[in-house]
Amino acid sequence: MTLNKLDQAAQAAGIALRFINANGEPATISDDTKRALLAVMDAPTGKAPPLPPVQVFSGRMQRQVTPQGSGEFHWQLTSEQGKQFHGSVQGGEPLTLPPRLPQGYHQLILRKGRQQWQTRIILAPRRCYLPAPLEQGEKRWGALVQLYTLRSEHNWGMGDFGDLERMLEQVAAQGGDFVGLNPLHALYPAQPEMASPYSPTSRRWLNVLYIDVSQLTDFQQSHAAQRWWNSAKTRRMLEKARVSEWVDYSTVAELKIHALRLAWQAFRRHGVQQDAFQQFVVEGGEHLRYQAAFDGIQAERHTDDQQAWGWTGWPEGWRNAQQTEVQQWCMQHEDEIQFWSWLQWLAQQQFAQCWQRSQQLGMAVGLYRDLAVGVAQGSAETWQDPQLYKLGASVGAPPDRLGPLGQNWSLPPLDPHVMRARGYQPFIDLLRANMRDCGALRIDHVMGLLRLWWIPWGETADKGAYVAYPVQDLLAILALESQRHRCMVIGEDLGTVPAEIVSLLRNSGIFSWKVLWFEQHRDGRYRQPEEYPRQSIASASTHDLPTLTGFWEAGDLLLGNKLGLYPGESVLQSLQQQREKQKQALLDALHQAGALAKPSGKQAAKRGMSPALNLAMHRFLTATDSALLGLQPEDWLGMDSPVNVPGTVEQYPNWRRKLSTTLEAMFAEGEVQRLLKAVSIGRKRV
Repeated sequence: MTLNKLDQAAQAAGIALRFINANGEPATISDDTKRALLAVMDAPTGKAPPLPPVQVFSGRMQRQVTPQGSGEFHWQLTSEQGKQFHGSVQGGEPLTLPPRLPQGYHQLILRKGRQQWQTRIILAPRRCYLPAPLEQGEKRWGALVQLYTLRSEHNWGMGDFGDLERMLEQVAAQGGDFVGLNPLHALYPAQPEMASPYSPTSRRWLNVLYIDVSQLTDFQQSHAAQRWWNSAKTRRMLEKARVSEWVDYSTVAELKIHALRLAWQAFRRHGVQQDAFQQFVVEGGEHLRYQAAFDGIQAERHTDDQQAWGWTGWPEGWRNAQQTEVQQWCMQHEDEIQFWSWLQWLAQQQFAQCWQRSQQLGMAVGLYRDLAVGVAQGSAETWQDPQLYKLGASVGAPPDRLGPLGQNWSLPPLDPHVMRARGYQPFIDLLRANMRDCGALRIDHVMGLLRLWWIPWGETADKGAYVAYPVQDLLAILALESQRHRCMVIGEDLGTVPAEIVSLLRNSGIFSWKVLWFEQHRDGRYRQPEEYPRQSIASASTHDLPTLTGFWEAGDLLLGNKLGLYPGESVLQSLQQQREKQKQALLDALHQAGALAKPSGKQAAKRGMSPALNLAMHRFLTATDSALLGLQPEDWLGMDSPVNVPGTVEQYPNWRRKLSTTLEAMFAEGEVQRLLKAVSIGRKRV
């Protein structure tokens, strides 16, 4: 079939002209969508250079590049280690790279007369890193924790890095191997109620509200800080934040930022660790500087305008980090930039301390971090680099049975053409920032390495199209950074997974995610534990799904109906009927697997949630063949309320629900100890 010019341009830019919808039927993309997406992309135009800006070789691929054109080219290859190679090659003929060139990032320069071209050569392993115990066939378990939900006798109203260290110690004492975390990405300290960890301002820096202020020597030894800390007003605010059922981000932020400013004054005076901090600033470069400037400007503007959020609400002259007004502000507010940079340094130090503690405890995985799929529209990242992030589009998902209009996540996509033109450096920097100080990295919506659903800005999600990403190159770089950081990779591959990426992920050594609720055969039967693939992590649920108790009691369905998520009573009834079938199928699976005593004639519909049933579900998960098992403290405690209800913004207090008890009390509870003992023993039966 001959394509018209619009379709040719769209296809060349990686825009899929058609896709298979949720009903399994082919669907086509409108011309308006093609034009809108082409208008925001930086797809290459004009005459192509002799070599592309980057070439990636994985595993045992033939390491050859072929300059396009005629005549003789002179080449110089500089390895990552600084070793140089020289030679010449005719245009159109293959140039074989030097033998024994190590894995890594190398620079190739082509010259012809006065012209010169550069291309990055990346040599990568075929598979991601795997910890030795998992490679030897062992099975490990850990806790999946939304860090802010932790209550303790020490924190200031939300979980912090001090709690994380104590959580690691408790999990290790129970036989666990890791603590899995929600994204710890930087949010908005001046607008703390913007609390979704999946809509960050930056994926390269940390949320400074996780700093455990009480640990800081500069806070402990500052007379001004201690006077404030012991004042009646501060104690009242602290108690209010601690006893609140939901995380009171505004009060927590007010307490912490004030305390940190007092500690900053002490740090500036005494000079201890100044060199280490300044080294951190130098290594962070412009990216850290503008992250700190963004936080400082945001705090200043919020004082004047309580509704101002993100740079999109700022005056015209402030909407880009390079604009004159911003540069003048930076020159006049150097101390403010230093303060916000210092907070990032503290956060990195405390998180690194948690990682070091996990290694002292002998944990193979220790910590795993979560990489969100993108950043918010008005974020520091888009403010710094508007060419990389396409603000004229948003990422989401096409229509399906549960969402007839699709999903729009309001996250501007990374332009794959800009990434490639930059030698994939933005992707490399992102991985390095998130693989430091951890043993595993979970990649949210891992299908985004292959394709993302782009929606023209201002349109509904059904007006979008799939845009291709250089999946082979990205997987190779992911494997290289994974091996260098000794950090395994877990892919969140739930939902509709394109067939072409399944084998790519498996062959790259990326772990799949297996959630109990979804592991059913076509006839409704739940998969038995031995049917779970070894290269996976199993879990009962996720932050977007009901807890064990919530599922069994169908509390999520009643909540969804209360929040107006279902268009009519008939939809609720249909979902409830489906849930009863799921419960019975799950009960049958528990019996078949021997996780629960043989049937006594009592059907699932008549059986309420109980400690015995909760333990049986955990035993079932423990028996799965998945190398990793992630368990939620909410399920140990029998909690029924979710931490997040997808499809809601104002209707439900997402990302705020705390655990029902403190860390100290939870691990002292006999029922929890018995459950975790059963899990630990069960995981050792390989």
